[in-house]
Amino acid sequence: MIYHIAFEYLPDTRIEVHDRFKQTGAPPPGEVTMVGRWHAAEGNRGWLICEANDTAPVARWLQEWTDLISFEVTPVLTDEQFLDVIG
Repeated sequence: MIYHIAFEYLPDTRIEVHDRFKQTGAPPPGEVTMVGRWHAAEGNRGWLICEANDTAPVARWLQEWTDLISFEVTPVLTDEQFLDVIG
């Protein structure tokens, strides 16, 4: 399954988010493949695309950051998958 994940953090958590990101790089767990991650120019929001066979590893990965960042997770379909859905 492919996931589009939007994230945002408040200005008052900026320094802590940046420090943690510099220290860890926020890598996904082994069960999750990150396709890409993009940051808005102002730096307090961004988006990522990842793939996983199960939602639980994605949720565990994001839980490591929910004390500082809010997430919106949307499962998405490829064109081929969407064509299969709509017949």
